[in-house]
Amino acid sequence: MRLDLGYDGTEFSGWARQPSRRTVCGVLEDTMSMVLREDVVLTVAGRTDAGVHASGQVAHVDLPSTADVAGLPKRLARVLPADVRVFSARVVPFAFDARFSALRRHYEYRVADADFGAHPLRRLDTLAWPRPLDVDAMNRAAALLLGEHDFCAFCKRREGATTIRELQRLELVRSSADGVVTAFVSADAFCHSMVRSLIGALLAVGEGRKAVEWPSSLLSLSGRASGVAVAPAHGLSLVRVDFPADSELAARAEVTRRVRTLS
Repeated sequence: MRLDLGYDGTEFSGWARQPSRRTVCGVLEDTMSMVLREDVVLTVAGRTDAGVHASGQVAHVDLPSTADVAGLPKRLARVLPADVRVFSARVVPFAFDARFSALRRHYEYRVADADFGAHPLRRLDTLAWPRPLDVDAMNRAAALLLGEHDFCAFCKRREGATTIRELQRLELVRSSADGVVTAFVSADAFCHSMVRSLIGALLAVGEGRKAVEWPSSLLSLSGRASGVAVAPAHGLSLVRVDFPADSELAARAEVTRRVRTLS
């Protein structure tokens, strides 16, 4: 069963279960197990960090064919806390894997550099930046990062995990309505802290502390760059996950499971 869901990450210690901490996975698995009277174990498309939001998260769970799928979102809405919701639930082919079948993930990061900071109604999902940002310079720097690279300079390394990723979109747009700068970030996958580190590097360019070429120069490093600040979590939201056609799910999962190297 595929679940499409969203959450306000403010009061969560991230997606993954952690002892004695409130996490999205923990709340959902415990609530679904109670409602369905089945032990529920979720697999998620993107394991978001503490404070990161989601409006387009996807997870899957294996359940008996007798489970009430269509009525699940309404049943869960009665008992889930207000900061997490399952928007839809549907049966999908057994080959569907929320993590390994995904083609790409799409994130957005919101920054307000107005003198007054972030709008009070958006303060929980928008970073208030104290200095004006040069969006054109940030976009020139972002363009140099696109493509398949080893992004270890922008990632917190995990044992046995590759940091090679294909960054497919990194674009910043300033809204004509409220002046907020939104970074649109898409990749086939992201390593730990990659999006927030990329944003941190671009913010340094945008306020004039670093040259346009500086973020891309870090791609030559063999380890994490100490000069890259990780942008605060609350400005980041996972907004969409793309999947292939049902007939291509198994093949996509097989490709994703391979450990990548740069040719």
